[in-house]
Amino acid sequence: MHRGIATFTLDTGQCPKWLFERMVKLGREMARVLIEEYGADEFIRRISDPVWFQSLGTVLAFDWNASGLTTILTAALKEAIRGEERNFGVFICGGKGKTSRKTPEEIQRWGQWIGLPETGTQNLVYNSKMSAKVDSALVQDGFQLYHHSFFFSRNGAWSVVQQGMNASEGTARRYHWYSQSISDLVCEPHTAISSQSIGENVLNMVAAKSTDTRNRSTELVHSGYAPLMKEIQIIRKHSSRLSQMIAMKNNGGEQLTLLNLEDTEFHSHPVITEDFSKSKYLEKILARVTDEKPENYEKLIAMEGVGAKTVRALALVSEVIFGAKPSYEDPARYSFAHGGKDATPYPVDRKTYDKTIEMLLKAVRRAKISPVEKEKVIKRLAYPKRQYTAIDFYAAL
Repeated sequence: MHRGIATFTLDTGQCPKWLFERMVKLGREMARVLIEEYGADEFIRRISDPVWFQSLGTVLAFDWNASGLTTILTAALKEAIRGEERNFGVFICGGKGKTSRKTPEEIQRWGQWIGLPETGTQNLVYNSKMSAKVDSALVQDGFQLYHHSFFFSRNGAWSVVQQGMNASEGTARRYHWYSQSISDLVCEPHTAISSQSIGENVLNMVAAKSTDTRNRSTELVHSGYAPLMKEIQIIRKHSSRLSQMIAMKNNGGEQLTLLNLEDTEFHSHPVITEDFSKSKYLEKILARVTDEKPENYEKLIAMEGVGAKTVRALALVSEVIFGAKPSYEDPARYSFAHGGKDATPYPVDRKTYDKTIEMLLKAVRRAKISPVEKEKVIKRLAYPKRQYTAIDFYAAL
């Protein structure tokens, strides 16, 4: 399975009623067959696979390259299994906009109805909240989350599908998580992060390369409020000078000797564009976290009020003062639209595509839908098996 984040054009408008009703009807049959054949836990795992998720959406007849596929597919699946959740053993919570904020409440309600232990239910709620916090605060890629769906099984397997928008670029980006693939919620937790466009200077605090920065951030919090604010005041005082000195260094000027960075070369740095003016809210949050002293970085991030600005402040102090440089590489590594049989920019994973098509074909053949509709879906699935290019694959669907 690929790791990555999916990027799509940002849609406007609504899904036509006739199309949504069709997606619900076919989605119910697809879910029923797939769960009967492979089990609820496997269905949850497949949701976290970007190729499978995208394929299911296009099989249900939505535009393959539209951001609306994410929101409409999850809404259609949620409606499709309504009233059958206990029979299927699958539960879908959250959705788009205001509905996403109801996710914890929905998880708790389902946990009570099916008799999950309270600790199990609270663990699901925690993972839902943390996945949203991580993708909004630790992956600072310019995409604002507006959709969050949490899928889980009776056995406790879960996956997250959430999407962010970049309004200025008119694009959306999708993030996939799967419980069984995660060993650390704040270090390489995604099963799917891919994009057609790569951002520059993206603060990626979930990268393995950012481990030292995460550790140093925790140490800074443990050092106490006064020592931490002293370091931040130094950066506030020298941020404009740092920008000038970087420019001089890049133009062949004097050696950079700011603070404790005598042996460190900076060619560019986000501190140039960071606003280090006084922020009472940031200082209030830092006062609270230094008082509580969370034992590790995950617990630090889980604290209420800790967001992107707090993460950024601690990361910059860690790097500029102590040399613990985080990753500024966009985690996007996989694109739906550009893989090809000529291996440009990477080879299509034929095994994954074949398995996905085979699974969906099997579900369609067993689905209780009209022969005419069944034939149309099978034709859409048959074509890409002969092509093996990502563009042809999704265009055909």
